Amino acid sequence: MSLPGDPEDMLIDEACRELRLPAFRERFIDLAATARREQATYKQFLLGMLQAEQFDRDLRRQQRLLRLARFPRPKRLEDFDFAKNPNVTPEVVADLKSPTWVREGRPLVLIGDSGTGKSHLLIGIGTAIAETGLSVRYTTTLALVNELAEADANRRLSSVIARYSKIDLLCLDEFGYLNLGRKGAKLLFQIFTEREERKATAVATNSPFTEWDKTFGDARLCAAIADRITFRCTLIQTGTDSYRYQTTQESLFPTAD
Repeated sequence: MSLPGDPEDMLIDEACRELRLPAFRERFIDLAATARREQATYKQFLLGMLQAEQFDRDLRRQQRLLRLARFPRPKRLEDFDFAKNPNVTPEVVADLKSPTWVREGRPLVLIGDSGTGKSHLLIGIGTAIAETGLSVRYTTTLALVNELAEADANRRLSSVIARYSKIDLLCLDEFGYLNLGRKGAKLLFQIFTEREERKATAVATNSPFTEWDKTFGDARLCAAIADRITFRCTLIQTGTDSYRYQTTQESLFPTAD
């Protein structure tokens, strides 16, 4: 930012650097000129500067939280086509944009066949929650289990579990896609136990509850995990009709007007 030779401007710039007020530093000359032109009071000018700084900080925090969430691709709830999946109720999804359920540590379960919008909803909901200022982390279930197994082998399991236990919303995609084995299931169980009723967990799966034992290879362990995921959960069933298949069919065989 280039400044004119006004000593006061230079002192303000230096103070903003020291106090770490980047938006204030970037905009104070323009806002001061606007305030002078509009004959704003000192309070109005100060309010405008503080609001600019607050907006900038909120925006940077949102951007940082979205980076830390590690979403594989951008997806927003506003872009979800409810008309093509009538199984999903817009009002239920709209409620999930509010962070209330996350702060209450309630789970979310998305069940449906491949291509029905589970991952879109999972990422979109996670994005909306991150934009409210809460911490979010997206991962596939297999990637999480592999991370935990590696940490266990390197004697870092406790620290990794502790890190995941602090995340406000954990989004687990592809839950139940692959057999995790007893060891993988036990590692995953520790995550759910640490987060139970304190932090929210959202899972997207194409397997009904009755088939989860195939993923975990242990009926008792499966029951314990299912109990923690489903207690007080919001359940969204996305159905069996693939949105991707519908879209492909429409592009290949367009309906004549």
